[in-house]
Amino acid sequence: MKKIYKTFETGLKQIDVFEEGAWINLINPTPQEINEVSSVFNIEVNHILSALDEEERARIEVDDNCTVIIVDVPIKESEEGAGEYATIPMSIIVGDKFIITACLKNVQILEDFSSGKIKGFFTFKKTRFILQLLYKNASSYLQYLRYIDRMSHKIEQELHKSMKNKELIQLLDLEKSLVYFTTSLRANEIVLEKMMRMEAIKQYPEDEDLLEDVIIENKQAIEMANIYSNILSGTMDAFASVISNNLNIVMKTLTSITIVLSIPTMIASLWGMNVDVPLQNNPMAFLYILIISIVLTAILTIFMMKKKLF
Repeated sequence: MKKIYKTFETGLKQIDVFEEGAWINLINPTPQEINEVSSVFNIEVNHILSALDEEERARIEVDDNCTVIIVDVPIKESEEGAGEYATIPMSIIVGDKFIITACLKNVQILEDFSSGKIKGFFTFKKTRFILQLLYKNASSYLQYLRYIDRMSHKIEQELHKSMKNKELIQLLDLEKSLVYFTTSLRANEIVLEKMMRMEAIKQYPEDEDLLEDVIIENKQAIEMANIYSNILSGTMDAFASVISNNLNIVMKTLTSITIVLSIPTMIASLWGMNVDVPLQNNPMAFLYILIISIVLTAILTIFMMKKKLF
């Protein structure tokens, strides 16, 4: 899908034909759209295809007539339950008269820009647009991280009650998501540091504060991801130990019950033999044997309770 936007005096509008200073937004484009954009703006097809490869790493490339910035953006892969979070690449291709974004999915940050929700956004201010995209991307990571933290707390509360594998698997998914986020944020940080030293992207004095905000926001996201990952890892280890301990307690209790029940079983077996046994001719034999079984069972139960074997 290809859409073209341009900022006018009345605000951001979608247009049908490209004009200088416009923004081309490609969301999972077709081969025809890729070839068309590549031909019109004289850029390599691989620059666009890079954004469609989920394994593509974050980086910056400088070509003859454009600069390509690839960063990882966060997405939620599943809407059910805790969900699973991952990252996909997004390409920002900047030329003298154009700026192109390409992504495999319509991520929230691009939707916010195309819907005009971002204040101070102008399609013709390409450097500021790039910084605004990167700032919004770092903010998205923080938003997802806070949501992951809330979900982990909710799952922990459920684990206190149920101790089922389902909750542990959900925590494992969240921990895996945090690993993805941490790796992607560090890669984005390298891109930001390299972008600061590049002459291909013009640096304007009025954008210096925004660039600092982008770097600070990204570092904060990295720190939060590391903290949440450590907490979640420790929580999973603790719950794994608790579940293992609970299993040991159950096994100990069952073993103790088996030992206690073996007393009446042994007595009944002895008096059930087909040989002469005491009290065999006594009409009160059953009652005496029952009393002996109860007394011995009670003594053994009290002994085991004192030893905290129950």
